Amino acid sequence: MVSLRFPVPCKRGTILCLMSTRASQTSAKRKPKAQQSKRSTPSPSTDPSWEMVNRVVFPVQDQDLIMPLYAIEWTRPRLTDAVQDPRVDMQRIDFNALNKSSFHHLINEGLNTHSNTSSADIFTVNSRRSLTVREGKHVSLCTFFNAFPASYWKRWTKVSAVRFTATVQGVGELIVVRSTGRGLFSPAATIAVNSPDEPTQVSAELDMHGLIDGGYFWFDAKADQHHDLIISDAGWSVPRADKTTQNPDEQTTLSIAITTFNRPSYCHRQLKTIAAEQSVRERLDTIYVTDQGTDLVKNQPGFDETAAELGKQLTYIRQANFGGSGGFSRGMYETLKAGTSTYTLLLDDDAISEPEAIVRAVQFADYCSNPTIVGGGMLHLDNRTVLYTEGERFDRKSVWTKPSGGLPYNHDFAAFPLRDSPKLHQRIDSDFNGWWMCLIPTVIMKEIGLSLPVFIKFDDTEYALRALEHGYHTVCLPGVAVWHQAWHDKDPARTWEEYFFQRNRWICGLLHCPKPSPRFAYEMLYGDVNVGLKFVYSALKLRHMGLRDIMRGPEYIAASMPGKMAEVRAARAGFADTEDKPSLSDFPEPKAEFVADATPQDPRTIKKEGLRAIVQALTSRGNGTRDVRPDIAIPAKDAIWRSFKGVNSALVTSPNGSSVAWCRRDSALFRKEIKLGLRMSKTLMKRWEQLSAQYRAYNLGGIDVWQKIFESDAAKPQD
Repeated sequence: MVSLRFPVPCKRGTILCLMSTRASQTSAKRKPKAQQSKRSTPSPSTDPSWEMVNRVVFPVQDQDLIMPLYAIEWTRPRLTDAVQDPRVDMQRIDFNALNKSSFHHLINEGLNTHSNTSSADIFTVNSRRSLTVREGKHVSLCTFFNAFPASYWKRWTKVSAVRFTATVQGVGELIVVRSTGRGLFSPAATIAVNSPDEPTQVSAELDMHGLIDGGYFWFDAKADQHHDLIISDAGWSVPRADKTTQNPDEQTTLSIAITTFNRPSYCHRQLKTIAAEQSVRERLDTIYVTDQGTDLVKNQPGFDETAAELGKQLTYIRQANFGGSGGFSRGMYETLKAGTSTYTLLLDDDAISEPEAIVRAVQFADYCSNPTIVGGGMLHLDNRTVLYTEGERFDRKSVWTKPSGGLPYNHDFAAFPLRDSPKLHQRIDSDFNGWWMCLIPTVIMKEIGLSLPVFIKFDDTEYALRALEHGYHTVCLPGVAVWHQAWHDKDPARTWEEYFFQRNRWICGLLHCPKPSPRFAYEMLYGDVNVGLKFVYSALKLRHMGLRDIMRGPEYIAASMPGKMAEVRAARAGFADTEDKPSLSDFPEPKAEFVADATPQDPRTIKKEGLRAIVQALTSRGNGTRDVRPDIAIPAKDAIWRSFKGVNSALVTSPNGSSVAWCRRDSALFRKEIKLGLRMSKTLMKRWEQLSAQYRAYNLGGIDVWQKIFESDAAKPQD
């Protein structure tokens, strides 16, 4: 038997509907005749007038690493004062005014209660779509992958109601919950379940009120003290009548563009993941794998079997290495040529996908009021419950990026679950989404073109800004994400990537900031000083090379793209910071042990210390180029400017911990490069408006520009 009760008064306007095929059959005789007709209505889960757009899913692999993203043990909620009254956060804490009792209150308010029990003691994953809550236990589905992002559907679609459905067996209850943008939440419906012998269906319908600023829908499940409770095939559906695609009765399709360079095993894993997911393949036209390397994906063990399984849904392309922008643009270009797909999904080769996220992105785009780029978040590959970002903003004052909504990067859902993170319940709007996973409607590509021909870096940022200037928004949708290698294992300044970072950042600025700001010159100088204080003089050369190439104009950028990578590598050679070796043992023993300065300081003091370090570096006569022993060995995590003060040479570990370079101070070279950088930035600022007009008029990302590149001899792959 299934029943509905309200533990708290229901919000005005909420529509609640519960159905049970089993209950309707056993109680038909007790119902008035007018209600007996409900037996002939479609089951909520199969009603053709509704489409399930967020299936509740569970991991069947790596459960110990990622389960907090899907399901967690229910704990008693605790909300801080700031959720109730945001004015609390306007005031600094006056520690001098705290007595012992108020100090204890402050500490206890910030504590999160986490279960120390294994999830296996609370619930068991039966399959991809089924979960068993053990007797007497309580589970919450307010998680990254299984909470329904209702406020995003409210903002970007015309959907007016959402239906929750599930198949249940056992004894217990499901509590359907809704939250607001402040992180406050309350039960919308409680479904009592008493069906120990056979499965039965339940549903609840919710309207979309109170969601303008944010809010999620989710359900919690509580098993009876003496019975397990099984939940299967749960999900969230919306009315098909609200779909906005050109032919609502026809299913939209996508092509997937994957670009790869000498990461064949990662790329093959991505293909196998997609091949195994029927829900994705039902929507898939083809996967364009653009292999730009020499260690080829097609030579991987088992590739032939994967290709045979995918059949026409795999298109394997080889071309020269044009970087991420060239590989993704090739997939976008081929999608437009084929003319069959509604969307192109850009997907990194080395990411681990949650296949349900692909389907969610497509279905959300189907219902958006206008063509919309739908992005996914980036979860850390090495700490898999940590979300790097859920959308980012582009700061036109600094031509740099920052997280949306003032939220910090790197949120750990294992430590701070979604339910207990009020700020994450606000709707977070974005300017762009990284191309680790990004769905682009083909109608947008037809209108604004493809990526810039810039090899790597800032291609994803610029594309979204270009789309926005044409009226197309980017939405980073919660519940959509991939796992990708985090940035803390990378430092572009220590590689050839610094050239593309510097050059493409300011190309992006020229395209989307027609008027220069004095802040631009400051940012250029700051970047030069930052790498110079760490003795990474190769980065200084590449940064100035990037500015020089910008001023050559857009025609040069497009024409030089195929051979620029080799030129950059050659320019970087010969600097001490580029001569990496695999072990500390390959160098002489350092003179002293490095100990990081852990003394905390206020921002003003740190700024003054930094300015003194710059002045000292510019006036120094220090020279470590002839040192026979390094002064110290600096670990990768401590390779910041402060660690190099008073040092002439140092062994510095690479960010990924795989190599070491002997970085040496060269004060004369530092002064020379800083002067050069100042002259070049001054020239660029003077020419900014002229160059901006040239770049904006040239249409760098035009389809015709890429067609010439793809059809040129330079596109032929290396054998």
